Amino acid sequence: MKQSTALNILKSGKNVFITGSAGTGKTYLLHLYTQYLKERRVYPAIVAPTGIAASHLGGQTIHSFFALGIRENIDEGYVDFLLDKKYLKTRFSKLKLLIIDEISMVSPELFSAMDMILRRFKGTDAPFGGVQVVISGDFFQLPPVSKTPKEKRFAWQSEAWRALALQTCYLEEKFRQDDNRLIGILDDIRSGEITPASEALLKSRHEAALGIDTPTRLYTHNLDVDRINQEELDKLDAEEKLFVCEHKGSEKNIEKIFKSSLVLERLTLKKGAVVIFIKNNAEAGYVNGTTGKVESFSPIDKMPIVRTSEGQKIKVDLEEWSLENDSGKVIATVSQVPLRLAWAITIHKSQGMTLDAAEIDLSRTFESGQGYVALSRIKNIEGLRLMGLNPMALRVDPLILHVDSRIKGASAKAVERAESMSQEAFEAQCEEHIRRMGGVVEKAKIEEERANIKAGKPSHSSYVTPTYMKTKNLIPKSDTLIRLATHRGLSKSTIVQHLALIKEEDPDFDMNKYKPKEALFDKVESAVLKLMTQKMPEHFPDDGKLRLKPVFEALNGEVGYDDIRVCMLFID
Repeated sequence: MKQSTALNILKSGKNVFITGSAGTGKTYLLHLYTQYLKERRVYPAIVAPTGIAASHLGGQTIHSFFALGIRENIDEGYVDFLLDKKYLKTRFSKLKLLIIDEISMVSPELFSAMDMILRRFKGTDAPFGGVQVVISGDFFQLPPVSKTPKEKRFAWQSEAWRALALQTCYLEEKFRQDDNRLIGILDDIRSGEITPASEALLKSRHEAALGIDTPTRLYTHNLDVDRINQEELDKLDAEEKLFVCEHKGSEKNIEKIFKSSLVLERLTLKKGAVVIFIKNNAEAGYVNGTTGKVESFSPIDKMPIVRTSEGQKIKVDLEEWSLENDSGKVIATVSQVPLRLAWAITIHKSQGMTLDAAEIDLSRTFESGQGYVALSRIKNIEGLRLMGLNPMALRVDPLILHVDSRIKGASAKAVERAESMSQEAFEAQCEEHIRRMGGVVEKAKIEEERANIKAGKPSHSSYVTPTYMKTKNLIPKSDTLIRLATHRGLSKSTIVQHLALIKEEDPDFDMNKYKPKEALFDKVESAVLKLMTQKMPEHFPDDGKLRLKPVFEALNGEVGYDDIRVCMLFID
């Protein structure tokens, strides 16, 4: 599928899965789509499984955005705990569109956790709470990190994935590689069969000479990378220049920026240091992944002057990394030189980068996809010096090999559907999607917003009325919870969640007609009062409200979470 076709499918408002081999412009396509949305005052949330991946699109980690801590797996009790967080209510009430990048590294448990949280916060049984979901990534690349073997390893194996009814966009045109020989090797890896020609070509690059003196070295382990970078810096007989970042905002928010990006608090450079840019700035002449060498330091402000691997001379100025709150206001910034030492980096950190040349050691590969990611960082085979290769290096997960043809087939069908639609019908669908997202469709307002964005003064989305208010308005007409659920077209579980939100907002609101029968209520009340008396700290979050899980356990699992929730609405 071409990028233009995929962009049209995105604009139409469908849930979409963007995939394709490395270098086909998945991230670039997402940039085009987010720009299109922001010009129409629609603001997507962008998340990724790691801070490095999130930084490529200016997003957050999944764990941070969904307040998961270090959890992958959650239960209803934990979601109840999150429902009490006002900042999350604000965040998710405004959420209309979620972009999930680097999906290959997202486990099925984490994917399902996002779905569960959004359903509960949005008060609807629709997948992911009814928001448009755009997923991007390549399952041939790095898989989720797991300490123990799992039967289901990938996000696409979850029920939540199937429920989204995703339109698949398999991008095929390669923009990173300009060498058919390298493309042939990568395609071989994706097919699961390395041809003799590819083997011979890789063998010819063993410790091969490169066109540059100091290529970036890719290793599988952090210890190797840190050791090499420090050793190489120490070898340089030149004066050290220390660059300490400047920052504004709370310590907690500053720490979030460091965790979600490659920026360093302290960066030591010397003349001759091999570096890599960690920020996109096309106007200044570099992107995330551009490599070079420190040629000198400016006599005026002592900032580094870098000669890139392609020969361009760049005086490097400070760049800003920022953290925004839910209304788009910047609440923390870090200003630092957008460089890191780059004699060596890990393959994991290289995912998403484009390197001019690389020395790659795959002799200690321990995970499927590592070799593919490493080799796909470079533009052509002449930019490869291969230091070692073990049997794991060129393997991909056999399950991904099995489903790849089905993914391509789904993409072909999506192309047929997109091309069969008239231009008039397509434009109407796009306009309806933007209206549904709360954006603007008038040309004058779009042009105004483009000017605002260019001037650094974008508008921000307005607060969206929560869906539980619709439930509140139907309570007078509904004698039972079942009838209320029927009137709203929602499940009982969702309706119970709405009632809890209504009571929190309006404690005096009369909902006594939904009080459970005496026997059930007394049973739950007895368990609740006993737990309240025991006052065990693990049973109470910061807000002091009793968690549901200990009540469920105290009742030996004989009373469901929904019934417990209803009873607790009437326990003072």
